[in-house]
Amino acid sequence: MRSLAAASGVVADRALGEPPLRPHPVSAFGTAMRAVEARLYADCRARGAVHAVVGLGLGLGAGRAIGSTAVATYVAVAGRALAEAATTVATALDAGDLEAARRLLPGLVGREPDGLDAGEVARAVVESLADNTVDAVVAPVLWGAVAGAPGALGYRAVNTLDAMVGHRSDRYRRYGWASARLDDLAGWAPARATALLVAAARPSAAGAVWRAVRHEAPAHPSPNAGVAEAAFAAALGVRLGGTNCYGGRTEQRPSVGTGPAAAGADIGRAVRLSADVGALLAATLAGGAVVGGRWR
Repeated sequence: MRSLAAASGVVADRALGEPPLRPHPVSAFGTAMRAVEARLYADCRARGAVHAVVGLGLGLGAGRAIGSTAVATYVAVAGRALAEAATTVATALDAGDLEAARRLLPGLVGREPDGLDAGEVARAVVESLADNTVDAVVAPVLWGAVAGAPGALGYRAVNTLDAMVGHRSDRYRRYGWASARLDDLAGWAPARATALLVAAARPSAAGAVWRAVRHEAPAHPSPNAGVAEAAFAAALGVRLGGTNCYGGRTEQRPSVGTGPAAAGADIGRAVRLSADVGALLAATLAGGAVVGGRWR
């Protein structure tokens, strides 16, 4: 049963952490796609679309080669690594070592850490936890449950392509367009499933979660990150959004949530929420597989 196999990938990630493979498959994929970009790049959407198709094909092919949905989902999920990276930044903030927290931040987000104060670092970490709960937990698991090993690794490939070339820099505004749109499409349903899981994991805040998703998320430039960040902000009772700098570009993100600005103490709460979402997803898929098997 694909659902049960995909759920086991979450359990394996939580118990074992990242696969002991060097290089890590996602890193190897990134290296391969940088080589593809070096040969294909031109400042146009058509070349970028070819880049996206090649990357998706590599992900799907890797999934078919592995064959096992459980193994592929385990490789694609990175919930424990996400939690560990966030906790390391929180520990530095708790110790009052802002410089260390800034140095650690690029392991979680692409924004420039220089000049960020402690609150801005904390906000970046909480936003990353929200976004990556979709990208590195819920989406690969759901795609694994729907389409098996090719689904899990195909999604991970799409998401990695978006991280590499899907941003709005001068170099990638056209070349990365197809990768960004493909990631939006692949992550649309998982982002909304994440909001549902957040509401289920924090039932006392469920109403606030859905109000935030309905009324605040649409203002976000990303159709999926906005949903995840609005859901987390409402569940945690904090405010996210603000000014972000990426490689010399400045973007103003709308505020989501009505509480105080996120602080260092909120990182641990966000880590626990992300873990609870993953556990609830795994339990739901496993339970559904068992019940479905009984009715066959």
